[in-house]
Amino acid sequence: MELDLRTVMRHFATGVGVVSTWAEGPDIPGGRRHDAITVNSLIPVSFGPPLVSLSLRHGSVFLSDLLQSQRWGVSILAADGADTARLLARSRESRAKALETLPAVPGQHTGALLFDGPGWMECALADSFTVGDHLMVIGTVLATGVRAPRDPLVFLHGSLTPATAP
Repeated sequence: MELDLRTVMRHFATGVGVVSTWAEGPDIPGGRRHDAITVNSLIPVSFGPPLVSLSLRHGSVFLSDLLQSQRWGVSILAADGADTARLLARSRESRAKALETLPAVPGQHTGALLFDGPGWMECALADSFTVGDHLMVIGTVLATGVRAPRDPLVFLHGSLTPATAP
């Protein structure tokens, strides 16, 4: 029997968010380059101390930046955030262009960009370990914020879907 985890997991609804980080260096125009990606792998690990995890593909340039800065922001997207999610699910060059126009503010604790959505957090790298073809990063939550409740954006059956909260 062939294992087909991807097909099975298409039936499991997950929330959708944006994770942002940055890189610094003398070779970067302006000294700092922001990047952001769409994720559905955010998992709360512990509430005391507050820890979350992300799984990021080995070899991604975003992961490289995150490991360098050891800081990131997470913006949980509402149902109206599908366009933002699509824009930040593209190549690094496309994401860089999108970041020039998407409304975002740097977080006070990390400098990572925070986008519109019902909730956000800022994290610092606590640990990481290889899990298959991904690196799981564990972050200590440094700050959180909640805005007005809105219906969530979920990933289900391979597409972004607005969900209606009960």
